[in-house]
Amino acid sequence: MSHGKSICGTPSGRQSRSETNFALRSRTIATCITLGLLAGPLSVGAADVSVMVVDRDGRGVGEVVVTATPAAANIGPSPTLKSAVMDQRNLAFVPRVLVVGVGTSVEFPNNDSVSHQVYSFSAAKRFQLPLYKGESHPPVTFDRPGLVVLGCNIHDVMVGYIYVTDAAYFGKTEAGGGLTLKDLSGGDYRITIWSPFIAEAPASLNRALHVDSNEPATMRVQLSLALRAQPEPRPRRRDWEY
Repeated sequence: MSHGKSICGTPSGRQSRSETNFALRSRTIATCITLGLLAGPLSVGAADVSVMVVDRDGRGVGEVVVTATPAAANIGPSPTLKSAVMDQRNLAFVPRVLVVGVGTSVEFPNNDSVSHQVYSFSAAKRFQLPLYKGESHPPVTFDRPGLVVLGCNIHDVMVGYIYVTDAAYFGKTEAGGGLTLKDLSGGDYRITIWSPFIAEAPASLNRALHVDSNEPATMRVQLSLALRAQPEPRPRRRDWEY
C-alpha cells in the first residue's frame, strides 16, 4: 500500500434509490485504493542524498557545487537541462556561482545602473558579450564540461563562475552548507565538491558513497584549511585572444 495520503469519497451525482449500501461502499473503497496509488512515490528504487559541507570550525559553507557521478559508466539519467540566469547587479554577478548541465543556455541580463561587458577566457567556454545595459540579448550555450570564469572588461572587481557538469545529479549548497540531491538510483557514486573559496587540493574533495535504494543517505565533508578571503581563480584579460 502506498504511503501517500488518500482522499475518500463517493462518486458525484444523484444516486438511484435502488442502489444498495453495499454497492456504495464498494465504490468508496475502490476510490480510496485508486487515490492511494496515485498519491504514492513516483520514484521506485531511488533515494535522496543529503550533503553537508562545513569549514574547519564546523560552520556551514554556502555556494559549494556538489556533483554525484555513478561509478559505473553510462549508468543513470542525463542531466535535466533548464535555462539559467546570471544577473549583473551592484557591480557583481548574481549568483556568484552557478552550476548547470552540459548544453544549458544561460542568460546574462544587466539590471545594474551601469554598462557591463561580460567575457570568459576559460577553455570550457570562450566568449565576449557586447557592452550593454538594461537590454536583453541572446543567451550563451555552455556545451562543454568544465569551470568557466567570468569577468567584466569594464569592472575588474567583478568575478563569477559557471560550473558546467555532465554529472546526472548536481546542485549547490545553501547558506547553511546543506544540499539534498533527489532520487538517486541505488549504486556507487563519486561525490565531488568545489567552491572558489575552498583551498583544499581537488583530489581531497572527492568522496565515494554507496546509495541503497529507498534508503536516504547522508555525507558530511569538513574542510581542513581556512577558506580563501578572495575567490580563485580570477579572470585575467591578458589570457583573452583579441
